[in-house]
Amino acid sequence: MTLTPLYIIPARGGSRGIPRKNIRQLAGKPLIVYSIEAAREAGAPDSHIIVSTDDPEIVRVVTAETGLQVPFLRPAHLATDTAGSREVILHAMDEALKKGLQFDVVVLLQPTSPLRTSGDITGALSLYRDGVDMVVSVAEAPCNPYYDCFETATDGTLRVSKGDGLITRRQDAPKAWVYNGAVYVINLGSIRRMPLGAFPVRVPYVMPVGRSVDLDTPLDWKICELLMTNLNS
Repeated sequence: MTLTPLYIIPARGGSRGIPRKNIRQLAGKPLIVYSIEAAREAGAPDSHIIVSTDDPEIVRVVTAETGLQVPFLRPAHLATDTAGSREVILHAMDEALKKGLQFDVVVLLQPTSPLRTSGDITGALSLYRDGVDMVVSVAEAPCNPYYDCFETATDGTLRVSKGDGLITRRQDAPKAWVYNGAVYVINLGSIRRMPLGAFPVRVPYVMPVGRSVDLDTPLDWKICELLMTNLNS
């Protein structure tokens, strides 16, 4: 299937866990630059890379560091802690359509996944097909609901989340996955109709745990710096 994606990189100015993280220097360049470079390396023309931000300083950094133009600012009501990804995506889609851009799928790239590669983007796109609501990047979950993930029962005791609790080796349990935040390939009609969490048909694109860092805390940042140092050496 030949696709024309619209790449959306959401980057609001506010961030509680890591202040100003989207333009903070990581291994020699602002964090957001990694996502822009990955989109370009995956074949995206600049016209189809949309940085959605409310912050003029992020616009300045993006333009100065990459030459990418940011054609609009996100409205304030979509830049709060409670603003949902779906609303941000729909706003960017509508702005792109106003400018006459043609596209048939959205690729959401969160700046907080700097170890995502262009190969991850093209790999996820290769799994997209008719009838799929979303292809989403995942990593193996650190906790498996059939083996070492538990819930509290009504009597206060722990019970394994799924199954009968008789699996004694992790490798015998069905695989469990967690979204790693790196790549979302989204059906246009699906996102118009419902939230991402309501999509009935989601296809996983599996990434290794070592490249599945999602920067949310200062500790995440330090771990990512160490991983990047090791990768570069």
